[in-house]
Amino acid sequence: MLDNVADLLLTVGLLASVFEFPTQFAFQAMVPGTAVGVLVGDLLFFVMALRLARRTGRTDITAMPLGLDTPSTLGMVFFVLGPAYRHALDQMQLSVEDSALYAWRIGICSLFFSGLFKMVCALGSNRIRRMIPRAGLLGSLAAIALVLISFLPMLEMFHYPVVGLVALSLILTSLVGRIRMPWGMPGTLGTLLIASAIYYLMLGIGAIHAEPTIDPRLGVFPTVWLSVFPFTWVAEIHDAVSYLPVVIPLALGTVVGGIDCTESAAAAGDEFDTREVIAVEALATLIAALFGGVIQTTPYIGHPAYKAMGGRAAYTLATALFVGLAGVLGLFGYFYWAIPKATVLPILVFVGLEITAQSFAATPRRHYSAVAIACVPALGALAWISASRLLGGSDLAALKEPQRSDLQTILMLNNGFIVTSLLWASALAAIIDRQLHRAAAWLCVAALCAFCGVIHSPLQQGPLLLPWMLPAHLQGLVWQYVAGYLSAGLLIACWGSWWKRCHDERVETAHHGEGSHGA
Repeated sequence: MLDNVADLLLTVGLLASVFEFPTQFAFQAMVPGTAVGVLVGDLLFFVMALRLARRTGRTDITAMPLGLDTPSTLGMVFFVLGPAYRHALDQMQLSVEDSALYAWRIGICSLFFSGLFKMVCALGSNRIRRMIPRAGLLGSLAAIALVLISFLPMLEMFHYPVVGLVALSLILTSLVGRIRMPWGMPGTLGTLLIASAIYYLMLGIGAIHAEPTIDPRLGVFPTVWLSVFPFTWVAEIHDAVSYLPVVIPLALGTVVGGIDCTESAAAAGDEFDTREVIAVEALATLIAALFGGVIQTTPYIGHPAYKAMGGRAAYTLATALFVGLAGVLGLFGYFYWAIPKATVLPILVFVGLEITAQSFAATPRRHYSAVAIACVPALGALAWISASRLLGGSDLAALKEPQRSDLQTILMLNNGFIVTSLLWASALAAIIDRQLHRAAAWLCVAALCAFCGVIHSPLQQGPLLLPWMLPAHLQGLVWQYVAGYLSAGLLIACWGSWWKRCHDERVETAHHGEGSHGA
């Protein structure tokens, strides 16, 4: 619930601070429909958990969690909603209100396209899950957990070190150390109360400054979102098509993440059907679009952590009802305003640590190196996040060498890093298992993904583009990545053929030797 609140407020806050988007419109138009998508998705996952419990006769089934996708939140804000608003304001010369309405409709169309794409992907998701080794699925999950879920929240948490360290210590002691709090108080609730009390005490004596926040009264009882139901947003579908090169990779990232999450749940003992999980994700995204939402839903990768905390099925029901009602009634601002972020973010750190630990525990020991290499592209993503903040929206072309080359490499490692992690880990797992032809196949898939811009896109927006559609100075970079993967795949395939032939000859020689000895 807290994570969904944070994502919704992050959407509104970034739009306002970076693009000067009207805050009241964002609260009243975009937030309610987005919350409805979470409501529907979590209700469906609640029902799926009950069905699985009834079918297996178990009472310890933990439902899949669903919420707003954080990478998509950032991608939609910076590359779809914000640019659409500025385009309408600066190029189309529309008023602030009409520009906001135009951007909202572009966001709805983009979300609708995402839902359709994910629904198609759901048809083959079970086969994809069987094809990809567990090290590939869980390795990419560990990469996300360490970078996006653990490290980045920790940076924000340490803006208030006293509150953050107390909250983190309490969370780790109660949830990792499994030491009960006095009077049987749940670890998360106890942490929230104690750390919040410290925060407000320090705030009262002037030891810290208040966190920046948004006036929560702006979004109460929103009505603007109801104007979505005549479906007038379809008029902007033509304009929204130009944003597909950004939208489709974001949707693909959630599909891969959903498959990862299903594998993670299976490793924790809860075997859900991958196709149903992705279909629910797609349906929730489509319904969010039809209700005026702008951020896609996705299964959260915290299933092992929630299971460790004792979560079963009811927590998704509670999340569904809370997020849905808070979104429709406009209460998100008050909830976010009352709870200091430094008291909530340590919970995300725990979730990231639990997922990472479970990723290694559920992977064969011989594949640990494959899980580890999956984290490398995520480090590139972390480096790019830090670099982009320093750039402040500046174009890489404006920089001088060697900074431009270094940042261009980091950018290309960042773009599509979830898919890159999956491919690298899968290839290395195949090499460890001495299936060199399969490893070569994974490298060829990586070459195809690089060719289309699914991974290693050289542009800051990370769009899907073919090499000849790029500026001349970037085409060569893409071709080098494609050639690199193909060359590596060809070499590994030839090596595999030679090794198999030598291995077969050794086996045959040993067999003949045993036959002669027996004779």
